[in-house]
Amino acid sequence: MPLRKESPPAVADAVPLPRTLVPHLDDTAILLDIDGTLLDLMPTPREVWVPPGLAETLRGLLSRTSGALALVSGRSLNDIDLIFAPDQFPAIGGHGAEMRLRGDGDSAATRAPQMDQELKRRLAAIARLSPGILLEDKGYSLALHYRLAPHAEQAIYEAVSLIRADLPDAPIEVLPGKCVCEIKPAGFTKASGVRALMTHQPFRGRRPFFIGDDVTDESVFAIMPDFDGLAFSVGRRAQGVAGHFDAPQDVREFLARLLDDGGSAAKP
Repeated sequence: MPLRKESPPAVADAVPLPRTLVPHLDDTAILLDIDGTLLDLMPTPREVWVPPGLAETLRGLLSRTSGALALVSGRSLNDIDLIFAPDQFPAIGGHGAEMRLRGDGDSAATRAPQMDQELKRRLAAIARLSPGILLEDKGYSLALHYRLAPHAEQAIYEAVSLIRADLPDAPIEVLPGKCVCEIKPAGFTKASGVRALMTHQPFRGRRPFFIGDDVTDESVFAIMPDFDGLAFSVGRRAQGVAGHFDAPQDVREFLARLLDDGGSAAKP
């Protein structure tokens, strides 16, 4: 099966198969990272695309969970909407900086301040280190993508460190990812976004089921026990997860099966 079972924990019940592990959709909040989880990674962020059938699956799960499905991404809400257009889904954007509770565009809130313009200019200049470095300005954060220039990784982080040393009081943090270095306001993470999301209906009181692939998703993996939730990683066996998927294709197939089954396996 595409979903790999982890080594049994030192408790009486080992990790069961996914269909018995996932609670009924009536009781579940489905939380999904996008890049590297739902969608295959591409050389540049703009090249990602939504495979046939995925949007239909997400719409079906959104309906079956009474709206308790959300995308949890480092991308901005605007960027998420462009990728999935014309569909809009509940989402946490910008690593917790933005939140939208409903897919109709209502209840959107920005939870982080805009980054200082002078700081942003200094960080943006790092892109000049190599032609393959792509700059992404999210307003409240700035990302330096180097998938096309992997040789520049060390130079990028060294340049960011020099700027941070020059501005020790700047309320920012560096968030490393898969071939990306993102500089964002301190105090906001995907985990803080999920915690806020889980206080609102229709997510409140449900058992979250989160799938993510990157280092930036580890903060969400870590808080799943606080909600009696479950986490799965993609492409690697991350610490604290119940299991893992080999690739986004496997995640998409699992979600389609989950919708077909209705998540009824865990209901008596």
